[in-house]
Amino acid sequence: MKIVIAGASSGLGFETAKLFISAGWKVAVCARRVDRLKPLTELNPDNVTAYQLDICNDSSPTVLQQILQEGEKTDVYFHVAGIGSHNRDLDIDKEINTLNTNALGFVKCIDTAYNYFKTVGGGHIAAISSIAGTKGLSAAPSYSATKRMQWTYLQCLAQLSHSSGAGIKITDIRPGFVKTDLLDKNMDYPLLLKPQYAAKIIYKAIIKKKRVTIIDWKYSVLVFFWKLIPDFVWERLKIDAKQK
Repeated sequence: MKIVIAGASSGLGFETAKLFISAGWKVAVCARRVDRLKPLTELNPDNVTAYQLDICNDSSPTVLQQILQEGEKTDVYFHVAGIGSHNRDLDIDKEINTLNTNALGFVKCIDTAYNYFKTVGGGHIAAISSIAGTKGLSAAPSYSATKRMQWTYLQCLAQLSHSSGAGIKITDIRPGFVKTDLLDKNMDYPLLLKPQYAAKIIYKAIIKKKRVTIIDWKYSVLVFFWKLIPDFVWERLKIDAKQK
């Protein structure tokens, strides 16, 4: 079995890659900073291959297509690459960078994987979105919006696969706050999860081909109640991490 992981240089991508490597999978790990993938390739040089992939680059579909096709058939494409930041001041550069990565870069790679799997008779696409897609969070407008977009996009592809008989499974993985480089080190986040713990849940969700997984049960409860809050009430709440 072979999995391609985009965004494997740190955090959830790195920890999940280690689990697939331990399970004996062929693992293609991809990142913009390919030097950070060396610890993964050293775990099993025969089964792990590192590639440079910048999902925001115009060439990313071509590069990813080559990675998917190289060697044996790819069974799973796992998209972890993404960015996000607090942006109450609405710094335009931060917003645009988030949109370019989490929307445009996401679509380039997800579509490339979907079209690849169509040609080989099926496969499995898994992607990290976020519980931030549940409701708009004032501290991170573009991040919340792009995560909601990812939810909807993956749902569209799940419907497309069923209606066309493409045989492509879709897994939407929605974590809460996980202690990774994505978080602001100057903020104190509630219900903070360790990446190693979250990776175990991700691994199981991919293996079981779950359609949607929220990490973890505490966030599942939180999201359930968030959905019950009317918009006019939600828009008057202050929901944010605290400054350390």
